Amino acid sequence: MLASKCPQVDAILYTHEHADHTAGLDDIRPFNFKQGDIPVYAHERVLNNLKRRFDYVFETENKYPGAPTVTPIEVINNEPFVLGGKEIIPINVMHGSLQVFGYRIKSFAYLTDVKTIDNQELDKLKNLDVLVINALREEHHNTHFNLQEALDFIALVKPKKAYLTHISYHLGFHDEVQNKLPESVYLAYDNLEINL
Repeated sequence: MLASKCPQVDAILYTHEHADHTAGLDDIRPFNFKQGDIPVYAHERVLNNLKRRFDYVFETENKYPGAPTVTPIEVINNEPFVLGGKEIIPINVMHGSLQVFGYRIKSFAYLTDVKTIDNQELDKLKNLDVLVINALREEHHNTHFNLQEALDFIALVKPKKAYLTHISYHLGFHDEVQNKLPESVYLAYDNLEINL
């Protein structure tokens, strides 16, 4: 966030409750000090988990004045919502046996920690300009797409451009991996910016 010089955080969309996707919640404090409460969108299960782990953030009485402040908003499967004048479409995927939300905004979709997805959810991914999808490593993994599964998924969905994210160091060095990828498939990287 510091490197990107992001001036404002309009909202936070949570995919699921795992620590590698949620541990940065405390770091929104500088944005709170500038702009006040920040809406947090997530599945009810995820909101409950965040309230347990970050109870001081969600406290309503005798709250520590330096704590971050958020407005929790439940995301319900198959119920789009509007944020910043844009429709957000939740996409239900499975991370092993754990339900995870991906999100579609206009012709952009973000899916991480995907292992399986139902056919009816695939309809939400038609006509994408950009897809961001996880590709952990080349070897099989029980709860994440490996590289081949991610590439097969990209071939199925047919976005104009795809970025691979949630990458393990096992995948290899950036340039070496990038040189082996199909045209219009790219490794995501720190400070990547995608304009919608």
